[in-house]
Amino acid sequence: MVKETEFYDRLGVEPTATPEEIKKAYRKKAIQLHPDKNPDNPKAADLFKELGEAYDALSDADKRKVYDKYGKEGLKEGGFTSRNASDIFEQFFGGGSIFDLFGQGGRGGQRRHKGENIVTALNVSLEDLYCGKTARMCVTRNIVCGTCKGTGTKSGKGSVKCTGCDGRGMKIFVRQMGMMIQQTQAVCNDCGGKGETVKEKDRCVSCMGKQVVPDRKILEVQIDKGMKNDQSITFAGESDQAPGLEPGDIIFVIKQKEHPVFKRMGNDLYMEKTIKLVEALTGVTFHVTSLDQRTLVVRSAPGEIIKPGDVLMVPEEGMPQHKRPFDKGNLLIRFNISFPLPSELPPPKMKAIEALLPPRDPLPPPTTMEVDEVVLKTPVTSSASSSHGHDDEEDDAPHHGGGGGVQCQQQ
Repeated sequence: MVKETEFYDRLGVEPTATPEEIKKAYRKKAIQLHPDKNPDNPKAADLFKELGEAYDALSDADKRKVYDKYGKEGLKEGGFTSRNASDIFEQFFGGGSIFDLFGQGGRGGQRRHKGENIVTALNVSLEDLYCGKTARMCVTRNIVCGTCKGTGTKSGKGSVKCTGCDGRGMKIFVRQMGMMIQQTQAVCNDCGGKGETVKEKDRCVSCMGKQVVPDRKILEVQIDKGMKNDQSITFAGESDQAPGLEPGDIIFVIKQKEHPVFKRMGNDLYMEKTIKLVEALTGVTFHVTSLDQRTLVVRSAPGEIIKPGDVLMVPEEGMPQHKRPFDKGNLLIRFNISFPLPSELPPPKMKAIEALLPPRDPLPPPTTMEVDEVVLKTPVTSSASSSHGHDDEEDDAPHHGGGGGVQCQQQ
């Protein structure tokens, strides 16, 4: 059973349809509903967009699983984004308008050269990756001048060949150095290497002949639940514009900040907890503040004894999986044991504790006739030990006249 069938109805297939049947149904309906084929239908664009939304969800195995279980709201909650309907259509038919498919002219499938992408780091907290977040980023880029439509001129005629470099973009400079003549090549300072210039009198007053003007834009970057470090978020066509070029993309690369408590290990969270010896032996209860600001009351299982270095698990309290936020990893806790100080355990308490613990193993009889009793002590540091040993060696070594130590001299 599926929660809702709206997307299946848009494609005209049953919820049991195979991926091939879904693909075939989209291909057929996309041609029928394309806005270029229905210019007189004001709803054509919306219907085409809805068709693309349905196909995008049902053609992806992970999205389809979430949709079947939770419906459209589940996709929203999961942070899933839908591809552009035109991009899906071009993926099927290789670009161009609907008329190009039948040889009826149109704009054709040729693409312009694409400009460079802008890649920038986006620093986010582990809480943001757990809960999801929308970050507003201010981007400064160049856009085609609206006054001159990218020609750089008032007349709209565009630029002319640079006379300084004859359109090559580079100039040859000759310098005489004494008896020698040096010839170098450098970027033409008249056109900036473009090979074209704009006449000063015809220069656009908005862009001053540069064809582009600076522009500031706010981009809303959606950080989905469960995204990982170094994962990228792409804004297609939002990079610098230039006449004759398809704009590049702006790509934000996620950089996770270090968290004071948790470390991420895939979809699991890892933390360390120091507890007292009495808690390790008799049971422990403590609070952990989760990344979505819930208080977890963590208890050890009845009768469980925790040893130093033990790693125990809290199921499904780790990170949500990307695109499947209802499936979470685990919280792993490594325990350190804090032992009491000697001053906290006077002899009467020690005897009482010993009476409660399992008995000691009996001491076996000596294996030799000569027996010495010794007491354990805290070892000295390595530096002190080596220093002491050095002094002993000096005491045992024969002493000669003059200064201390052996002196060597190269002949």
